[in-house]
Amino acid sequence: MKQLVFLKLGGSLITDKTQAYTAKLEVIEDVALQILTALQADSDLRLVIGHGSGSFGHVAASEYQTRDGFFPHPSPLIHRERDTTEENYWKGFAEVWYQASALNRLVMKALHTMKIPAIALPPSANVIASDGKVSIWETTSISMALAAGLVPVIYGDVTFDEIRGGTILSTEDLFGHLVRALHPQRILLAGLEAAVWSDFPDRTRKVDTITPHSFHEISEGVGKADGADVTGGMESKVVQMLDLVQQHPDIKIQIFSGSEPGNIQRALRGETLGTWITALGTANA
Repeated sequence: MKQLVFLKLGGSLITDKTQAYTAKLEVIEDVALQILTALQADSDLRLVIGHGSGSFGHVAASEYQTRDGFFPHPSPLIHRERDTTEENYWKGFAEVWYQASALNRLVMKALHTMKIPAIALPPSANVIASDGKVSIWETTSISMALAAGLVPVIYGDVTFDEIRGGTILSTEDLFGHLVRALHPQRILLAGLEAAVWSDFPDRTRKVDTITPHSFHEISEGVGKADGADVTGGMESKVVQMLDLVQQHPDIKIQIFSGSEPGNIQRALRGETLGTWITALGTANA
């Protein structure tokens, strides 16, 4: 039986988020090999890959406050003279686009080297946001790519925004919208952390499963992101995924470490590695 899985390669996994514009090329290449192995082992596996922007997009986005947008005029379609503040915002918008796409090219190169039939579909080209949330996205190209046996690749990217003018959408933001269109069985979020911890950064109390009812017990200890991250880090990620499972109770979401050897392949195979986020109390992969 065909199964659809969304796999996110976190920015912390594929870049050094403490060093600007620094990709972990060996990690990216190894992840591509694991993905190939998983696809070869399971002909029923269909995959949408998303990846974060890490020290590429987030560094530029922090400098230019790209996610916050630029509000002063009621309509971006009205012709007018721009002041220097607005010009600087859009300069930053283009810079974030450039850096995010540069990292995507490195990911695509690794997938291509492994002869994975992957195709990048950048959100900046076909997603419109409204106050920081996906508003318009024609996802037929992704559906057709999957039907053709291709692997669509999306990533955290700038988008034009009907309210803010411009913003940034994370891979989690994008996955949240795609769930309604594509109905995946699982979402796998691979980062550096082995799991969600209730005492971050001490990391002595691993959380096996988080539900909408149990999150309040651990929320204060989940923690923020290390390094540059304009989209909120672990706490924001967990909250987004909890909202998603409330809307779509059949989905199983796992947060785990992609840096441990073979973990990407194992997670794609259905193994439990880190923390499950579910609408109920257990997840049977």
